Amino acid sequence: MKTMSALGRYALAATLMLTAAVAADTSKNPPAPQTPALTDTDAAIAKAVRHEVLTYPYYSIWDDVGMRIQNGQVQLLGAVSQPFKKHDIENMVKRVKGVEAVDDQLEVLPLSPNDDRLRLQVARAIYGDSAFTRYRFMALPPIHIIVDNGHVKLTGVVLNDFEKQLAGMRASAAGLSFGPVINDLQVENPSKKS
Repeated sequence: MKTMSALGRYALAATLMLTAAVAADTSKNPPAPQTPALTDTDAAIAKAVRHEVLTYPYYSIWDDVGMRIQNGQVQLLGAVSQPFKKHDIENMVKRVKGVEAVDDQLEVLPLSPNDDRLRLQVARAIYGDSAFTRYRFMALPPIHIIVDNGHVKLTGVVLNDFEKQLAGMRASAAGLSFGPVINDLQVENPSKKS
């Protein structure tokens, strides 16, 4: 069995992160009704939108952008750390070929020095751990840290269940978050339960 290169894992992680973000956040957004499978056109739009978001120069581990697409209608979901990012991403998506309309539901996280400090503490705790060395030097590491008024949420994709649990433990021990850390990391290779 061939092993996946680091770049391949990153591409898969980024793809899963953007498309799985919708399912991960049920605390603020109620689960969506079953949507029909993406058409070929919608799949092409999703690929183009994903590319635009991932190549946006200001998209970072402090942001989490997901999307829903149906019949050329794009709904942007998640959170960004700066107000200008919300508008930039919406404008980029509007220019994607085939997009009929954009419903921008991105939340702008509060601009807070305390949240910024907590973001850095959590990032250092996670990416400073030797288990996450392979992610540390990526242009856009796959674990995203969302801090909203002291509440920490982890999103993105990791390789296995151990990494998910370890990231959650490191984030919980990192700083003065208000309440428990919400670990919404997706697992690329979930363990098989007997």
